[in-house]
Amino acid sequence: MKVSQLYAPTLREVPAEAEIISHQMLMRAGFIRKTAGGMYTYLPLAQRVMKKIENIVREEMDAKGAQEILMPITQPAELWQESGRWGAYGAEMWRLKDRHGREFCLGPTHEEVVTALVRDEVRSYRQLPLMLYQIQNKYRDERRPRFGLIRSREFVMKDCYSFDRDEAGLDVSYNAMYDAYSRVFDRCGLNYRPVEADSGAIGGSGSHEFMALAETGEAELVYCTKCDYAADVEKAELHVIKAEPEVALPKEEVSTPDCKTIEDVCKYLRLPVEKSVKAVAFHSEKGLILCFVRGDHEVNEIKVVNTAGVLEVAMAEEAELAAAGTAGGYMGPCGIDHKKAIVIVDSTVMEMHNFCCGANKAGYHFVNVNPGRDFTPTYVADIRLIQAGDPCPHCGAPVAHARGTEVGQVFKLFTKYSAPMGARFLDEEGKEKPIVMGCYGIGVGRTMQAVAEQYNDKDGMMWPRAVAPYEVIVLPMNTKDEKSTAKAFEIYDELLKAGIETVIDDRNERAGVKFKDADLIGYPLRVVCGPKGLEKNQLEIKIRRIGEVKMLSLEGDYIGEIKEILAKL
Repeated sequence: MKVSQLYAPTLREVPAEAEIISHQMLMRAGFIRKTAGGMYTYLPLAQRVMKKIENIVREEMDAKGAQEILMPITQPAELWQESGRWGAYGAEMWRLKDRHGREFCLGPTHEEVVTALVRDEVRSYRQLPLMLYQIQNKYRDERRPRFGLIRSREFVMKDCYSFDRDEAGLDVSYNAMYDAYSRVFDRCGLNYRPVEADSGAIGGSGSHEFMALAETGEAELVYCTKCDYAADVEKAELHVIKAEPEVALPKEEVSTPDCKTIEDVCKYLRLPVEKSVKAVAFHSEKGLILCFVRGDHEVNEIKVVNTAGVLEVAMAEEAELAAAGTAGGYMGPCGIDHKKAIVIVDSTVMEMHNFCCGANKAGYHFVNVNPGRDFTPTYVADIRLIQAGDPCPHCGAPVAHARGTEVGQVFKLFTKYSAPMGARFLDEEGKEKPIVMGCYGIGVGRTMQAVAEQYNDKDGMMWPRAVAPYEVIVLPMNTKDEKSTAKAFEIYDELLKAGIETVIDDRNERAGVKFKDADLIGYPLRVVCGPKGLEKNQLEIKIRRIGEVKMLSLEGDYIGEIKEILAKL
């Protein structure tokens, strides 16, 4: 490919909309262009990277026995109604009607469609196990699309589904996909961690996310400083902290004027923060949810959703608090009518003694509050957010924090979809049983941007060879010099014949402009051919990622030497 014909419009300025470095680089280097909020056009360079990632995914899926199919993007509401998700999925689902008034959605995922497909075809245990996958566009109407391809409304995804006779078979399929995902991300050159994760809207009770590590990652994760435990902060389970035993003192109501924060209250009452309980109030489709954790802890919203069995939560309004008999800044678990609010108390709070909390009226708090005697929650659960330094739930060593971007996730669905949708099979004894399912997704565009986030410097991107749009750029220093330009084209042709993906920058531009664009786009290897080099029978080779420059003799097997250099990248 000649650069003069390559559609890769580069930008010198950083686009104002691009918040993180990978988004900036993909825009500046002419990989993507914004069409609408959360929707992007993939230009030729991006398409080449995407296809390489897709091919890696296909090779690893096929190696595990998965078979590729292609399902419709537009899905009928009836299938989602069968699974119970049509009314439960939420505002992210794009819904539409055809000319006959029949309801459809743009597929955010394909559990219902693939379950119906297998339900109608698989009858016997002899047809199991089975794994089917596709690579296709998905649609989710994100409330706040951001970070380019990291959180977009239209995106390319590989989704795979496994069908087994029992949970032992599901374990085999799950482990096979876990291994395949590790190989995919290894081959893409990513620095990543598999972490325990929440299953979210997909459902099921077992899940791991594959997180590409990045300081700008949208998700927070924790990992043990000693063992191999790692988890999304929203999923990480915590041990109960038991306070030292104390004699229960009489509960008292005390005036705490202008003390709405835990810091203010503890300072005013001269109490350590560990002797306080703070509250967070949420609105949900089931009404008001009041959550209580120790004063130095934070509430984990995902754990609240799972504990209360609601679809989603939002911060409660003052009017809702007043209707439940409490007030913002002064909420407490004592005396709340459970018909007016769901009360969730963190497990650690239930092990505290003689603590202070809101008295449910402005300007007052209770002191010497004790669980059991002074209040009874609707739910007791682990609802706190893990913090750096907390003990690892596996070995007890301190955990540390990191940030990352989710590029893949694997789920154990069990019979969440097969049971309600009637996907059953006959076992060896002729008994009918529901198929046991798993679900496995990789964000192809997310993976491309995650690689760009990890492989860049001040001058541009530095693609690993496996996913680079092209492996080599040949750069004639001066297109007006016929001899060196002719040699550059000769080298270009030889590289193509050797099966090396190569572009040649034949533009009538200054060498500095060509160098800047080559660095910005991030070709793994740059071959410079100029008059001075020809005089010495030499080619200048630059390895983009490490900046190393080598001189190759034109009298030797320079094509072979270039192949050897590429093989190490």
